[in-house]
Amino acid sequence: MARIINQVAVFGLGKVGELVAIMLTESGFKVVGYDSAPRDSLDFEAKPLDVKEGAALREALRGVDAVVSCLPFHLNIDVAEAAGDCGVHYFDLTEDVPTTNRVIEMSAANPKAAFAPQCGLAPGLIGHVGASLARKFDEIRSIELKVGALPQNPTGLLGYAFNWSAEGVVNEYLNDCEVLRSGRRQMVPAMTQTERVVIGGVELEAALTSGGLGTMCETFEGRVHRLDYKTMRYPGHFEQMHFLFDELGLRERRELAGEILVAAKPPVNDDIVYLHAAVEGVKEGHPLRENYVRGYTPIEIGGRMWRAISWTTAASIVAVVELVSEGRLPQTGFIKQEDIVLEDVFSTQAGARFETFGKV
Repeated sequence: MARIINQVAVFGLGKVGELVAIMLTESGFKVVGYDSAPRDSLDFEAKPLDVKEGAALREALRGVDAVVSCLPFHLNIDVAEAAGDCGVHYFDLTEDVPTTNRVIEMSAANPKAAFAPQCGLAPGLIGHVGASLARKFDEIRSIELKVGALPQNPTGLLGYAFNWSAEGVVNEYLNDCEVLRSGRRQMVPAMTQTERVVIGGVELEAALTSGGLGTMCETFEGRVHRLDYKTMRYPGHFEQMHFLFDELGLRERRELAGEILVAAKPPVNDDIVYLHAAVEGVKEGHPLRENYVRGYTPIEIGGRMWRAISWTTAASIVAVVELVSEGRLPQTGFIKQEDIVLEDVFSTQAGARFETFGKV
């Protein structure tokens, strides 16, 4: 019998966290938000909280059924530990592999609740897409997954705007990437194996970046010859990033690199999020390649316009919360993103936006 989620705590009320709380409220959950600083004029209850204070963190989880962490990845382990102690379902948006590995360990030791890290775009939604495409094949040769969060009107050599965490972007550019090659897991350098991609007449480039696959390499090892995740950018972007990190020696100075990049390319409101998934293999006895390509732009939610990166990320994680609450996903243990069926995501109130607003 499904353990219904009634009340949800949302930790971190930045652009994504605030929208997560709004979408959860729209989906019928009672929400209480927590942030390091007091927040006023919100459409839900909000309280100040320092998540590094263990007793206060656990007190915030008393009486709630689930917690959604929209905090920087290095704070998620404390939240996950507290959720396990309190028997509360746990969801986060992390791309960080060590953080996720620790959450997986905690899920095995806490059988009373579900642990669903990596519920954003990549890992997250792109994994739902790729795995759902792959289920239709009798034999799978390759799964290629790509996401690009970009300005619609790029300028300069980078052609980019930091609408997402600079810390997260720098890490995915510099940390090694797990891939499948010849059916086996390998670690390869980020920002390599660049390829040309065209979506709706817009030319992009894609290169390997870390963290976007979540646990998919483990899941598909031995079943798929080639599996990888790449980030899409406008042409020439990765050449400039190599110059920054290697020629200027900022590879070992990540915090400084992030500060420089955000100052040079601040956020924009007219952004676009591209998803590109492709599976090759054998279907009904014939070789076939199937593509799933979408573009998402800003939309209005709750009387306000929200950036594409904000609403697509928020809708991804809220859809998973809905599915756990409805009993369509496991109520305990670790939830792999690739086990979530895309059609189920679309059937939720939050996830339905992906069908409504996606453009081919």
